Amino acid sequence: MDIKEKMHACKLYLPNDEEIMREQALCLEKLYDYNATRPLENAKREALLKEMFAEIGEGCYIEPPFHSNFGGKHVHFGKGVYANFNLTLVDDTHIYVGDHTMFGPNVTVATAGHPILPRLREKGYQYNAPVRIGKNCWLGAGVIVLPGITIGDNVVIGAGSVVTKDLPDNVIAVGNPCRILREVNDRDKEYYFKNYKIDESEL
Repeated sequence: MDIKEKMHACKLYLPNDEEIMREQALCLEKLYDYNATRPLENAKREALLKEMFAEIGEGCYIEPPFHSNFGGKHVHFGKGVYANFNLTLVDDTHIYVGDHTMFGPNVTVATAGHPILPRLREKGYQYNAPVRIGKNCWLGAGVIVLPGITIGDNVVIGAGSVVTKDLPDNVIAVGNPCRILREVNDRDKEYYFKNYKIDESEL
């Protein structure tokens, strides 16, 4: 198994390999260009994202600054994904995000980890585990998703939560460590925030 295969197989490897670092630097050049775009340069941003990402659907928007270890090279976005300021994708291996998912400001999705054993960390060893986030999710401001996590469809994660375990479909989860607060229910069909009712005539 070569080093690139190890990167995507949750194996220990040394990320300072010359070939990997050269490839990463080229990806970061494009990321730099993306973050240097002006607010009205939407067409340029869209074109850059198509170059940078493994896959990206129509209608995606990422507000700069955007941070990513490989500039999105291992990121797969569906359509209509939205990310507010300071999205950080530690994409040393693959990150999958479903259609119409939203990221609040300062969200971090991490695939990279380091062994607990000090002598291995001292040598710089790393491993990567993919993250999967379903369709139509909302990750609130400051959410952190750890390596290897799978999040189902229609999930809402409260601001500041640290997701350490998988989450099923159709739940609201909060806290550190993140835990399921409740399921999406009938009341959510009537109220969008606290006691504010959804007025279908205005939609």
